[in-house]
Amino acid sequence: MRSTPYPVDLDRYFARIGYAGSRSPDLMTLGRIVARHAASIPFEAIDVLLGRPIELSPAAIDAKLIDRRRGGYCFEQNSMLQRVLCALGYRVEPLMARVLWMRKPDAPPPAWSHMALRVFVEGVGYLADVGFGSCVPTAPLLFDRTTPQPTPHEPFRLSRTFEGYLLEAQLGRDWLPVYEVSPMICGEEAYRTANIVTSTHPQSLFRQNLLVALTTEEARKVLFGNRLTIRNRNGTVTRQDLDAPTIQHALTGVFGLAFQDDWRRIITRIGSGAETTIAIP
Repeated sequence: MRSTPYPVDLDRYFARIGYAGSRSPDLMTLGRIVARHAASIPFEAIDVLLGRPIELSPAAIDAKLIDRRRGGYCFEQNSMLQRVLCALGYRVEPLMARVLWMRKPDAPPPAWSHMALRVFVEGVGYLADVGFGSCVPTAPLLFDRTTPQPTPHEPFRLSRTFEGYLLEAQLGRDWLPVYEVSPMICGEEAYRTANIVTSTHPQSLFRQNLLVALTTEEARKVLFGNRLTIRNRNGTVTRQDLDAPTIQHALTGVFGLAFQDDWRRIITRIGSGAETTIAIP
């Protein structure tokens, strides 16, 4: 997350996401990489639930997400994508956003705590984000277009606000706010501080709940607490409450994570009903 990001091993990264296409820094390549990343590297913050620090050094991120085939949350996923895109020749600017997804309309404004990217293709800026979890955009989105923009999943739209741009997703007939993103380039120190707060504050979502998400070509798959929700592209939705053994099966079979023994105390607690869950659209 430096102004000149550390390089990444592109061959290892592309093998991780199952991408074998063009490496030209154009819009088609960008879209395919975003879609393959979202379908291959789960959003998860299991280490936060275990009380472990989230290390944002490039070496730590690559070892976790590529070598150990783990997932991560926004600071890990999007900082790695930033380095990948820079290595391919894109101009990339790191941005900060505040999450509005599933917040009550009358709730106070949240903190700026989400990392996103502005990627330029032939001088035109696009929003790229592979680290938002349950409603991650699966295609680059034009910043200066207010009309709905299609993706392989839901349509999204960006509209100007006093402080930046409001990202919304269309679910059925409703447009739901996802986050507000600032157009100002964000520095490394701001990300470091936001990461510490997000991973350690007692009220952080990730300190209180198990959240794992993966968006494949066929469906969005979300595990929140013990509730597994699968929303297919055709609009059908299935929800299932899981016990500890089926949570473990979902982590490995649905999300492709290599199960670790120290996760058992988390899934035992959640699978026993000791944790509450909320419905995710």
